Amino acid sequence: MQALTEELDELTDRLEAELKTCKESGCQYAENEAEYRKALRIAILNERQKGTPVTIIGDVCRGQEQIAEAKRRRDCSEAINVIKLRIRMVDAQITRIWNSGDTTQGGFL
Repeated sequence: MQALTEELDELTDRLEAELKTCKESGCQYAENEAEYRKALRIAILNERQKGTPVTIIGDVCRGQEQIAEAKRRRDCSEAINVIKLRIRMVDAQITRIWNSGDTTQGGFL
């Protein structure tokens, strides 16, 4: 019983750490996404003012170094999906242990 309690405590700590990481990563993703979209919109408006054909405007703008870098940062921030998967895995471990019938306590989560 003691080993089970310790394992549940360890998994709970891991879950809390993953949730904190997810929150921080989510905030960074939102900032990077906003930066990318803002830079892209400004570039598109500038290209429209120059008379660049609408059909190629997006390609022209995405080829600009600052926009490409903003997109790279945004894409890297999408690692939040990996963190969400880790959270689901830890939660599943906790649920599996809790539902194993080895505990006499009430609900865990």
